[in-house]
Amino acid sequence: MPRPRLAVCVAAIGLVLAACTAPPPRPAVDPARPNIVFVLVDDMDQGLVRFMPEVLRMQREGMTFSNSTVTDSLCCPSRASLLSGKYPHNTGVFTNEPPDGGFAVFHRRDERDTLGTQLQQAGYRTGFMGKYLNGYQPGRTLGGERPFVPPGWDEWAVAGNGYAEYDYQLNVNGRVRSRGHRPGDYLTDVLAQRGNDFIRSSAAQGTPFFLEVAPFAPHGPFTPAPRHADAFPGLTAPRTPAFDEPDRSDKPAWLRQLPPLPAAKVQAAEVKFRERAQSLLAVDDMLAGFRRTLAETGQAQRTHVIFTSDNGFHLGEHALPEGKRTAFDTDVRVPLIATGPGVPAGRTVPDSVQNVDFRATFAELAGAPPRSDIDGTGFAALLRGGSGTGRNVALVEHHEPRTSQDDPDRQEKPDGIPPTYTAIRTPEGTYVEYVTGEREFYDARTDPFQLTNTYPQLPTERRDELHRVLTALATCRGEAQCTEAGTVA
Repeated sequence: MPRPRLAVCVAAIGLVLAACTAPPPRPAVDPARPNIVFVLVDDMDQGLVRFMPEVLRMQREGMTFSNSTVTDSLCCPSRASLLSGKYPHNTGVFTNEPPDGGFAVFHRRDERDTLGTQLQQAGYRTGFMGKYLNGYQPGRTLGGERPFVPPGWDEWAVAGNGYAEYDYQLNVNGRVRSRGHRPGDYLTDVLAQRGNDFIRSSAAQGTPFFLEVAPFAPHGPFTPAPRHADAFPGLTAPRTPAFDEPDRSDKPAWLRQLPPLPAAKVQAAEVKFRERAQSLLAVDDMLAGFRRTLAETGQAQRTHVIFTSDNGFHLGEHALPEGKRTAFDTDVRVPLIATGPGVPAGRTVPDSVQNVDFRATFAELAGAPPRSDIDGTGFAALLRGGSGTGRNVALVEHHEPRTSQDDPDRQEKPDGIPPTYTAIRTPEGTYVEYVTGEREFYDARTDPFQLTNTYPQLPTERRDELHRVLTALATCRGEAQCTEAGTVA
């Protein structure tokens, strides 16, 4: 009997010695409340994913959503929907500028209640870095003593006009810092460093965190980091069947009147496509760096990393030189890739999700109380390999903007700006109603490049059903009503 007692004593002494010599434990964390790193790029279409090695690695290790769409294929309305969880008809943000859009409208209507405030109230440490909303100026005080930082964010590092990646101002927690044109000023890299610092400091505190980093790439003027300036030599824009579509006789007037793409526009598309791919390499480096930092700090197994875009982009499709705003898949369908605890590896899901759903999804992951007054519905169950919400119709709203010369998304009339429209994207196809009275329907099963408008051939009852579903979604308010309106047999 003495021998077992001696063994117990020796073991106990060993444990004490190990405790004395081991490094101090990390602060305790709740595994049910994962961290979230959310990277939102600007104007990225689906076709650019193949140029991002880290994103491709995320696809192998996580989940790809093949039917992820945005509520408006324009920067500010889309971002307002993401932050608020509401469709544009409920945010009142329809364009990039007042009186019907931009930061000023969102600030007045919805800024006090966003995904940032909700996650902060749920006990998360929150950070926002990069591009916020069109019209936000880093030095503006809005009546306060210091440059304005919206509610809901513990760490804030946001630029105004950072599209060129150099010569910008950054509001860092209420202090404005100016950056120049040195290599170290390249904005995407600056955001990457700040994001890594946020991850490290949050891990040290032991607090669950939410970090949104929103680079300006690949938005024009498509400025790659110096180290990537020679990447992809000889790369050319893809020539899908929709490129410079020759027969647009079935399209609405705003598209029919466009001339074929001149040679100069075709050549410009080649250059811009390559520059867009180059500019995303720094974003890819950013993602790789975040994932390394998460591993180094012991947070990788409890952190969701999610990558998407605020809208897509066309570059020659349907004879449209460059831009967004349309209801075509090039503009409204965006990459969405997610990794994290419980996310099945290498899975592609066809369920319809929208940027209006991110707020509800992040709240679900964080264990925050559900909100019935927002329009989106959470898809956290999908991330865990479960079933979707059942909603299978996506709403797209767009108002013809009154843009100033300073708007970075300004397009000239000859380049094709659609009039105000509302659209739905169903499992069968895309249906568009223009304020002009014109209608479009593109069959997703037989016409993936959206070349043939089959609306004139649809039976009357099918037209009526599409109009009914569109009207219900375009006027819905709150999760229950919007989910019901967006769920069809």
